[in-house]
Amino acid sequence: MLFKGSGVALVTPFKDGKVNFTKLEELVEYHIKEGTDALIVCGTTGEASTMTDEEQLQTIKFVVEKTNKRIPVIAGTGSNNTAHSIHLSKKAEEYGVDGLLIITPYYNKATQKGLIAHFKAIASSVNIPIIVYNVPGRTGVNISPSTLAEIAKIKNIVAIKEASGNIAQVAEMARVCPKDFAIYSGNDDMILPLLSLGGAGVISVVANICPKDTHDLVAKYFEGDIKASRKLQLDMKPLIDALFIEVNPIPIKTAMNLLGFDMGEFRLPLVEMSPNNLEVLKKELINYGFKLN
Repeated sequence: MLFKGSGVALVTPFKDGKVNFTKLEELVEYHIKEGTDALIVCGTTGEASTMTDEEQLQTIKFVVEKTNKRIPVIAGTGSNNTAHSIHLSKKAEEYGVDGLLIITPYYNKATQKGLIAHFKAIASSVNIPIIVYNVPGRTGVNISPSTLAEIAKIKNIVAIKEASGNIAQVAEMARVCPKDFAIYSGNDDMILPLLSLGGAGVISVVANICPKDTHDLVAKYFEGDIKASRKLQLDMKPLIDALFIEVNPIPIKTAMNLLGFDMGEFRLPLVEMSPNNLEVLKKELINYGFKLN
């Protein structure tokens, strides 16, 4: 298992059109100090889709070096072009990442047979563990439980980040996959339900601003304190809802800027939040106990 607990889907700070490595290093140190269990760099939340290959690989390398094996670093190297994903994955492996997060192909999509071939080709090109990422709301394709059972037979594919929002599907995945195959929640509002089905933790957006609470939500569950875990999940829900009031990562990056993290601008096609939604986000941040800059 790559990690157990709360992995954060890191926001990428930008300044003047470039990655702000000074702020990125501060983020790494902040998460290690606050108890985050793993760093996931250059995923959806990190705006990797608008980064050049050079920027993406430089960012991955930087996070690996600054983390220096204190906690696992998992790099997003997925693409809808299998060959491109193989190229990024090989480079990330060279840089010393602990694992890879590979999304299902988007836009051109794939049949279930094509999904198996896609993941098999990428997995055979590297020696490090892979987490497959299922988020049909973004990609237009869903990994079925029976397909996942086949993918899970591939030696170095060890986990899934499951963000379908379909708890019945998660239950079936847990039933048909090997016991040592890790299932991570890709939805912050469903961490506890997924843990109850044998999940290993979460790859989280809210952990960018609530790292300790997200870590504790999972840790309390594994310690057997279900009541405390449930309280954290329910207390966080209004804030989580606000963080997805517009497409991720617009609200979480906005929230971090409001809290003084100085994550900088978005890259098109992402833009600033609408005024009404911004007020909702501010209200829920204050309700949760944050002080805004």
